[in-house]
Amino acid sequence: MKKIISIYFILSLMGTLISTTQAKNSADTIASPPQNIAQERGNKKIERWQKSAESGNAMAQYNLALCYYEGVGVTQSYEKAVEWFAKAAEQGDVDAQSYLGWCFDNGLGIAEDKEKAVEWYTKAAEQGDASAQNNLGYCYYEGEGVPQDYKKAVEWFTKAANQGNECAQNGLGYCYYFGKGVTQDYKEAFKWYLKSAKQGFARAQNNLGFAYEKGKGVKQDYNKAIKWYTKAVEQGHDVAQLNLGNCYYNGIGVKQSYEKAHYWYKKSAEQGNEEAHKKLKLLCEKGLIAPEDPSK
Repeated sequence: MKKIISIYFILSLMGTLISTTQAKNSADTIASPPQNIAQERGNKKIERWQKSAESGNAMAQYNLALCYYEGVGVTQSYEKAVEWFAKAAEQGDVDAQSYLGWCFDNGLGIAEDKEKAVEWYTKAAEQGDASAQNNLGYCYYEGEGVPQDYKKAVEWFTKAANQGNECAQNGLGYCYYFGKGVTQDYKEAFKWYLKSAKQGFARAQNNLGFAYEKGKGVKQDYNKAIKWYTKAVEQGHDVAQLNLGNCYYNGIGVKQSYEKAHYWYKKSAEQGNEEAHKKLKLLCEKGLIAPEDPSK
Protein backbone atom coordinates (compact mmCIF):
# COMPACT_ATOMS: atom_id res chain seq x y z
CA MET A 1 0.00 0.00 0.00
CA LYS A 2 1.18 3.49 -0.74
CA LYS A 3 1.91 5.82 2.11
CA ILE A 4 0.39 9.25 1.72
CA ILE A 5 2.04 11.84 3.90
CA SER A 6 -0.33 14.37 5.38
CA ILE A 7 0.50 17.75 6.83
CA TYR A 8 -1.22 19.51 9.66
CA PHE A 9 -2.00 23.03 10.70
CA ILE A 10 -1.17 24.73 14.01
CA LEU A 11 -3.19 25.82 17.02
CA SER A 12 -2.41 28.42 19.66
CA LEU A 13 -2.31 26.92 23.13
CA MET A 14 -1.81 29.14 26.20
CA GLY A 15 0.88 31.21 24.58
CA THR A 16 2.72 28.23 23.13
CA LEU A 17 1.97 26.48 19.89
CA ILE A 18 1.40 22.81 19.36
CA SER A 19 0.93 21.07 16.03
CA THR A 20 -2.48 19.52 15.57
CA THR A 21 -4.56 17.59 13.07
CA GLN A 22 -7.17 20.06 11.96
CA ALA A 23 -8.17 23.15 9.98
CA LYS A 24 -7.77 23.47 6.28
CA ASN A 25 -7.68 27.25 6.23
CA SER A 26 -3.98 27.47 7.04
CA ALA A 27 -2.72 26.29 3.64
CA ASP A 28 -2.52 22.74 4.94
CA THR A 29 -4.21 19.74 3.40
CA ILE A 30 -5.26 16.30 4.43
CA ALA A 31 -2.74 14.45 2.38
CA SER A 32 -0.64 14.53 -0.72
CA PRO A 33 0.34 11.59 -2.89
CA PRO A 34 3.84 10.17 -2.68
CA GLN A 35 6.33 11.64 -5.11
CA ASN A 36 8.31 8.57 -6.09
CA ILE A 37 5.85 5.92 -7.18
CA ALA A 38 5.40 7.05 -10.75
CA GLN A 39 9.12 7.64 -11.15
CA GLU A 40 9.78 4.08 -10.03
CA ARG A 41 7.40 2.84 -12.70
CA GLY A 42 8.33 5.40 -15.35
CA ASN A 43 10.78 3.11 -17.09
CA LYS A 44 8.01 0.69 -18.07
CA LYS A 45 6.32 1.03 -21.40
CA ILE A 46 3.40 3.36 -21.01
CA GLU A 47 2.08 2.17 -24.34
CA ARG A 48 1.64 -1.29 -22.86
CA TRP A 49 -0.20 0.11 -19.87
CA GLN A 50 -2.43 2.16 -22.15
CA LYS A 51 -3.40 -0.90 -24.16
CA SER A 52 -3.94 -3.02 -21.07
CA ALA A 53 -5.86 -0.25 -19.32
CA GLU A 54 -8.18 0.11 -22.28
CA SER A 55 -8.80 -3.63 -22.06
CA GLY A 56 -10.00 -3.17 -18.48
CA ASN A 57 -6.95 -4.17 -16.45
CA ALA A 58 -7.27 -2.35 -13.12
CA MET A 59 -3.57 -2.39 -12.29
CA ALA A 60 -2.70 -0.90 -15.67
CA GLN A 61 -5.42 1.70 -15.22
CA TYR A 62 -3.94 2.69 -11.88
CA ASN A 63 -0.38 2.80 -13.25
CA LEU A 64 -1.48 4.93 -16.18
CA ALA A 65 -3.41 7.25 -13.88
CA LEU A 66 -0.37 7.71 -11.71
CA CYS A 67 1.77 8.60 -14.70
CA TYR A 68 -0.73 11.27 -15.72
CA TYR A 69 -0.89 12.50 -12.13
CA GLU A 70 2.88 12.87 -11.89
CA GLY A 71 3.57 13.73 -15.51
CA VAL A 72 5.94 10.81 -15.99
CA GLY A 73 6.29 9.73 -19.60
CA VAL A 74 3.21 11.76 -20.50
CA THR A 75 2.07 15.36 -20.23
CA GLN A 76 0.76 15.86 -16.74
CA SER A 77 -3.02 15.91 -16.65
CA TYR A 78 -5.08 15.63 -13.48
CA GLU A 79 -8.17 15.23 -15.63
CA LYS A 80 -6.81 12.10 -17.32
CA ALA A 81 -5.43 10.88 -14.01
CA VAL A 82 -8.90 11.10 -12.48
CA GLU A 83 -10.40 9.32 -15.48
CA TRP A 84 -8.12 6.32 -15.02
CA PHE A 85 -8.14 6.38 -11.22
CA ALA A 86 -11.93 6.21 -11.42
CA LYS A 87 -11.89 3.19 -13.73
CA ALA A 88 -9.49 1.34 -11.45
CA ALA A 89 -11.30 2.44 -8.30
CA GLU A 90 -14.61 1.14 -9.63
CA GLN A 91 -12.94 -2.27 -9.93
CA GLY A 92 -11.89 -2.12 -6.29
CA ASP A 93 -8.26 -1.03 -6.62
CA VAL A 94 -7.53 0.31 -3.15
CA ASP A 95 -4.75 2.70 -4.16
CA ALA A 96 -6.87 4.17 -6.94
CA GLN A 97 -9.72 4.64 -4.49
CA SER A 98 -7.45 6.51 -2.10
CA TYR A 99 -6.08 8.74 -4.87
CA LEU A 100 -9.54 9.38 -6.26
CA GLY A 101 -10.67 10.50 -2.82
CA TRP A 102 -7.71 12.84 -2.68
CA CYS A 103 -8.54 14.31 -6.08
CA PHE A 104 -12.15 14.95 -5.09
CA ASP A 105 -10.97 16.37 -1.79
CA ASN A 106 -8.70 18.93 -3.44
CA GLY A 107 -10.40 19.55 -6.77
CA LEU A 108 -7.60 18.04 -8.82
CA GLY A 109 -8.82 17.23 -12.31
CA ILE A 110 -12.40 17.28 -11.13
CA ALA A 111 -14.72 19.60 -9.21
CA GLU A 112 -14.04 19.58 -5.49
CA ASP A 113 -16.56 17.37 -3.73
CA LYS A 114 -15.97 16.57 -0.08
CA GLU A 115 -18.74 14.01 0.08
CA LYS A 116 -17.30 12.13 -2.88
CA ALA A 117 -13.88 12.33 -1.23
CA VAL A 118 -15.29 10.68 1.89
CA GLU A 119 -17.02 8.03 -0.22
CA TRP A 120 -13.76 6.95 -1.84
CA TYR A 121 -11.66 7.32 1.28
CA THR A 122 -14.16 5.05 3.01
CA LYS A 123 -13.94 2.39 0.33
CA ALA A 124 -10.14 2.37 0.56
CA ALA A 125 -10.13 2.61 4.36
CA GLU A 126 -12.45 -0.38 4.67
CA GLN A 127 -9.94 -2.35 2.62
CA GLY A 128 -7.31 -1.48 5.20
CA ASP A 129 -5.46 1.35 3.45
CA ALA A 130 -3.75 3.31 6.23
CA SER A 131 -3.52 6.56 4.28
CA ALA A 132 -7.22 6.53 3.50
CA GLN A 133 -7.98 5.65 7.12
CA ASN A 134 -5.96 8.65 8.26
CA ASN A 135 -7.64 10.93 5.73
CA LEU A 136 -11.07 9.66 6.68
CA GLY A 137 -10.28 10.31 10.32
CA TYR A 138 -9.36 13.85 9.38
CA CYS A 139 -12.66 14.31 7.53
CA TYR A 140 -14.63 13.14 10.55
CA TYR A 141 -12.59 15.35 12.82
CA GLU A 142 -13.19 18.45 10.74
CA GLY A 143 -16.70 17.60 9.53
CA GLU A 144 -15.52 17.69 5.91
CA GLY A 145 -17.99 15.80 3.74
CA VAL A 146 -19.53 14.15 6.79
CA PRO A 147 -21.06 15.37 10.05
CA GLN A 148 -18.31 16.11 12.55
CA ASP A 149 -17.75 13.09 14.75
CA TYR A 150 -14.70 12.97 17.01
CA LYS A 151 -15.30 9.37 18.03
CA LYS A 152 -15.26 8.19 14.43
CA ALA A 153 -12.20 10.33 13.84
CA VAL A 154 -10.46 8.53 16.68
CA GLU A 155 -11.64 5.17 15.34
CA TRP A 156 -10.03 5.77 11.95
CA PHE A 157 -6.93 7.45 13.31
CA THR A 158 -6.44 4.43 15.54
CA LYS A 159 -6.72 1.97 12.66
CA ALA A 160 -4.14 3.90 10.65
CA ALA A 161 -1.89 4.56 13.64
CA ASN A 162 -1.78 0.86 14.47
CA GLN A 163 -0.47 0.27 10.95
CA GLY A 164 2.34 2.70 11.62
CA ASN A 165 0.98 5.75 9.80
CA GLU A 166 2.92 8.60 11.40
CA CYS A 167 0.33 11.21 10.48
CA ALA A 168 -2.45 9.28 12.16
CA GLN A 169 -0.25 8.63 15.18
CA ASN A 170 0.21 12.36 15.59
CA GLY A 171 -3.49 12.97 15.04
CA LEU A 172 -4.43 10.34 17.58
CA GLY A 173 -1.99 11.87 20.04
CA TYR A 174 -3.70 15.20 19.55
CA CYS A 175 -7.12 13.68 20.22
CA TYR A 176 -5.90 12.17 23.48
CA TYR A 177 -4.12 15.38 24.45
CA PHE A 178 -7.26 17.49 24.12
CA GLY A 179 -9.86 14.84 24.88
CA LYS A 180 -11.46 14.88 21.45
CA GLY A 181 -13.54 11.72 21.00
CA VAL A 182 -11.75 10.05 23.89
CA THR A 183 -11.12 10.69 27.56
CA GLN A 184 -8.26 13.14 27.89
CA ASP A 185 -5.09 11.20 28.59
CA TYR A 186 -1.73 12.97 28.40
CA LYS A 187 0.23 9.74 28.77
CA GLU A 188 -1.57 8.16 25.84
CA ALA A 189 -1.03 11.34 23.84
CA PHE A 190 2.67 11.22 24.63
CA LYS A 191 2.85 7.58 23.54
CA TRP A 192 1.46 8.35 20.10
CA TYR A 193 3.46 11.53 19.66
CA LEU A 194 6.60 9.55 20.42
CA LYS A 195 5.78 6.86 17.88
CA SER A 196 5.21 9.47 15.20
CA ALA A 197 8.20 11.59 16.16
CA LYS A 198 10.53 8.59 15.98
CA GLN A 199 9.46 8.19 12.35
CA GLY A 200 10.66 11.71 11.69
CA PHE A 201 7.28 13.46 11.53
CA ALA A 202 8.14 17.09 12.30
CA ARG A 203 4.81 18.08 13.80
CA ALA A 204 4.91 15.18 16.22
CA GLN A 205 8.49 16.08 17.12
CA ASN A 206 7.28 19.55 17.99
CA ASN A 207 4.38 18.14 20.00
CA LEU A 208 6.74 15.82 21.86
CA GLY A 209 8.98 18.74 22.69
CA PHE A 210 5.93 20.60 23.97
CA ALA A 211 4.96 17.63 26.16
CA TYR A 212 8.44 17.49 27.67
CA GLU A 213 8.51 21.24 28.20
CA LYS A 214 5.17 21.28 30.00
CA GLY A 215 5.48 17.90 31.71
CA LYS A 216 2.29 16.60 30.13
CA GLY A 217 2.14 12.80 30.08
CA VAL A 218 5.82 12.56 30.89
CA LYS A 219 8.23 13.90 33.49
CA GLN A 220 9.17 17.48 32.67
CA ASP A 221 12.52 17.53 30.94
CA TYR A 222 13.70 20.75 29.32
CA ASN A 223 16.73 19.12 27.72
CA LYS A 224 14.53 16.61 25.89
CA ALA A 225 12.15 19.40 24.94
CA ILE A 226 15.03 21.20 23.26
CA LYS A 227 16.15 17.96 21.61
CA TRP A 228 12.78 17.38 19.94
CA TYR A 229 12.18 21.02 19.05
CA THR A 230 15.59 20.98 17.39
CA LYS A 231 14.73 17.90 15.33
CA ALA A 232 11.58 19.63 14.14
CA VAL A 233 13.27 22.92 13.29
CA GLU A 234 15.86 21.01 11.28
CA GLN A 235 12.94 20.12 9.03
CA GLY A 236 11.84 23.75 8.86
CA HIS A 237 8.81 23.41 11.11
CA ASP A 238 7.61 26.92 11.90
CA VAL A 239 5.85 26.11 15.18
CA ALA A 240 8.94 24.39 16.54
CA GLN A 241 10.99 27.41 15.46
CA LEU A 242 8.65 29.58 17.50
CA ASN A 243 8.80 27.25 20.49
CA LEU A 244 12.58 27.06 20.35
CA GLY A 245 12.65 30.84 20.20
CA ASN A 246 10.51 30.92 23.34
CA CYS A 247 12.97 28.62 25.07
CA TYR A 248 15.86 30.94 24.26
CA TYR A 249 13.80 33.95 25.29
CA ASN A 250 12.99 32.45 28.69
CA GLY A 251 16.17 30.41 29.20
CA ILE A 252 14.32 27.10 29.25
CA GLY A 253 16.70 24.19 28.68
CA VAL A 254 19.22 26.57 27.11
CA LYS A 255 21.17 29.64 28.13
CA GLN A 256 18.97 32.69 27.75
CA SER A 257 19.75 34.53 24.54
CA TYR A 258 17.59 37.22 23.02
CA GLU A 259 19.72 37.06 19.89
CA LYS A 260 18.97 33.38 19.39
CA ALA A 261 15.33 33.93 20.31
CA HIS A 262 15.23 36.60 17.63
CA TYR A 263 16.86 34.23 15.14
CA TRP A 264 14.22 31.54 15.60
CA TYR A 265 11.31 33.95 15.79
CA LYS A 266 12.45 35.43 12.52
CA LYS A 267 12.74 31.99 10.90
CA SER A 268 9.19 31.20 11.99
CA ALA A 269 7.84 34.59 10.97
CA GLU A 270 9.34 34.21 7.52
CA GLN A 271 7.04 31.24 7.06
CA GLY A 272 4.02 33.35 7.95
CA ASN A 273 3.67 32.46 11.61
CA GLU A 274 1.73 35.35 13.12
CA GLU A 275 2.67 34.55 16.72
CA ALA A 276 6.32 34.77 15.75
CA HIS A 277 5.69 38.19 14.23
CA LYS A 278 4.23 39.31 17.56
CA LYS A 279 7.26 37.99 19.41
CA LEU A 280 9.63 39.88 17.12
CA LYS A 281 7.68 43.06 17.67
CA LEU A 282 7.81 42.51 21.44
CA LEU A 283 11.59 42.10 21.37
CA CYS A 284 11.93 45.43 19.58
CA GLU A 285 9.45 47.25 21.79
CA LYS A 286 11.29 46.11 24.91
CA GLY A 287 14.58 47.19 23.42
CA LEU A 288 16.00 43.70 23.71
CA ILE A 289 17.21 43.76 20.11
CA ALA A 290 17.97 46.54 17.71
CA PRO A 291 15.21 47.31 15.22
CA GLU A 292 15.90 45.86 11.82
CA ASP A 293 16.62 48.12 8.89
CA PRO A 294 13.45 47.84 6.73
CA SER A 295 15.55 48.48 3.63
CA LYS A 296 17.45 45.23 4.14
